[in-house]
Amino acid sequence: MRARVFVTLKPSVFDPQGRTIAESLHSMGYVGISDVRQGKYFELELDAPSADQARELASDVASRVLANPVIESYRIEIG
Repeated sequence: MRARVFVTLKPSVFDPQGRTIAESLHSMGYVGISDVRQGKYFELELDAPSADQARELASDVASRVLANPVIESYRIEIG
């Protein structure tokens, strides 16, 4: 079973890389973009008998290894 994990900075955390990208886009003439937030994407192949168990395993991995829970949040998709 495949789990997709999306890790992003929490909204209250300043994102300097996202800010730099937004400023670059504005200097290139893209005026309809007000903000950019950068993140990380992971795909995990899991040996789990059910989607619920796959989500539980992926959540454990994300919270302990893939994301820093102090400044990042994550979202998991199973499928």
